[in-house]
Amino acid sequence: MLILLPVCRNLLSFLRGTCSCCRRTLRKQLDHNLTFHKLVAYTLALLTAVHTIAHLFNLERYNGSQQALDSSLPAVLSKMHLQGSNKWLNPIHSNQTTVEYVAFTTIPGLTGVIITLALILMVTSSTEFIRRNYFEVFWYTHHLFIIYFAGLVIHGIAGLVRGQTEESIREAHPHHCAQYLTHKDEHCNHDCCKDPEFGSIPAESWKWVLAPVLLYIFERILRVWRAQQKVVVTKVVMHPARVLELQMQKKGFHMEVGQYIFVNCPSISLLEWHPFTLTSAPEEDFFSIHIRAAGDWTERLIDTFQQQKLEMPRIEVDGPFGTASEDVFQYEVAMLVGAGIGVTPFASILKSIWYKLQQGDQTLKTKKIYFYWLCRDTGAFAWFNDLLASLEQKMAESGKADFLTYRLFLTGWDTSIANNVALHFDTAVDTVTGLRHKTIFGRPMWNSEFTEVAAAHPRSVVGVFLCGPGALAKSLQKSCHQHSSLDPRKVKFYFNKENF
Repeated sequence: MLILLPVCRNLLSFLRGTCSCCRRTLRKQLDHNLTFHKLVAYTLALLTAVHTIAHLFNLERYNGSQQALDSSLPAVLSKMHLQGSNKWLNPIHSNQTTVEYVAFTTIPGLTGVIITLALILMVTSSTEFIRRNYFEVFWYTHHLFIIYFAGLVIHGIAGLVRGQTEESIREAHPHHCAQYLTHKDEHCNHDCCKDPEFGSIPAESWKWVLAPVLLYIFERILRVWRAQQKVVVTKVVMHPARVLELQMQKKGFHMEVGQYIFVNCPSISLLEWHPFTLTSAPEEDFFSIHIRAAGDWTERLIDTFQQQKLEMPRIEVDGPFGTASEDVFQYEVAMLVGAGIGVTPFASILKSIWYKLQQGDQTLKTKKIYFYWLCRDTGAFAWFNDLLASLEQKMAESGKADFLTYRLFLTGWDTSIANNVALHFDTAVDTVTGLRHKTIFGRPMWNSEFTEVAAAHPRSVVGVFLCGPGALAKSLQKSCHQHSSLDPRKVKFYFNKENF
């Protein structure tokens, strides 16, 4: 039941909207939906292993009881099928029957094998390495959940697991009558002399999966309906470092900063949908995404748009869906940390700030933003430079030059770049980006950065937002705990990470 709810994106977006007035800690729990989904999946895998091993041991005991020649209770109960009654207990009725035969010729056995294999494929293809490098494998194997749930509902309908009927328990309770069954006298007239009767235990798995499955079906119908709505690609821009920008329009499309959409290109694959963070601002009359070449699907999409002649490839869009970055304007001070293409949600935020400053928005709660961007190569900086330069100029003109502090970190460079920087060290603008702030070579010293922010805002609530790898998330989360004051009147750091 719980495995499906965290992946109902529309439900989560609805809850995020209805919880807008709730406490920050309550809203943050919705950002851990995928973590909860994985936790439930691993628990399910563990319990499946326990369930399977228990059945295998049980079948071995059934087999041993069927072949036993003594008058023990298991042996007596196993021979009850010889009386021609359908009220047997042991499903193994022949000495030649094996555990393998039961596993592959009965409905419970066969469905059990199928759903276990489906679960193994889903879990093993969900590893970080597979998802990052072979997303198609992850995507297709994960849809085995349809077979899994179908098999789960069918699994118990054959009634292989049986128990004593309630009426029989009242007449011949096993605690009192077991000895009469193993040492039965032909002339016995005691109540316990009556043979116990057994019946199938009714399957109840459907009761647990019905509600979430119906909810998920409604979710998928909603996704299909929204995907069929026409999307117009208004502009295509090819940025350096093989990054494709698509600007699009769709009737009735409304977004907030930091949200994401799922994109499908039918000419590449009818079934594959990939998530991309929106890089446009809500104030713009279009929505945009930036796509980096990182896998077969993105490579083919970029090639398709580069090679398109007269007709633009058809694009389908599902969303938008909410993320942690939606809450950025709820904080007085925000620290935005992006790694590589992970800068995309902050492009939306910074653009929205630019518009708010232009419009003189007095409702803007945020007073200070610190922006950190980590990149391995200089080409990745190119497509974002124009926005940062425009923000620098606008804030200087409006007298809010201190509103945005940004630091760009180049984590990979060669000697030619280093020599060029050394030659132009005293220039007014950075030789790598052309911006006023100089690029820093190396990785951030987060302890120093957090100390500086805490000193500058001793009584503020600071929101730390990350779109980047897990190792960086652990480092930032640790820094948030270390630099948050125990005094509720002093600085507090709240960590938020993009998960989709």
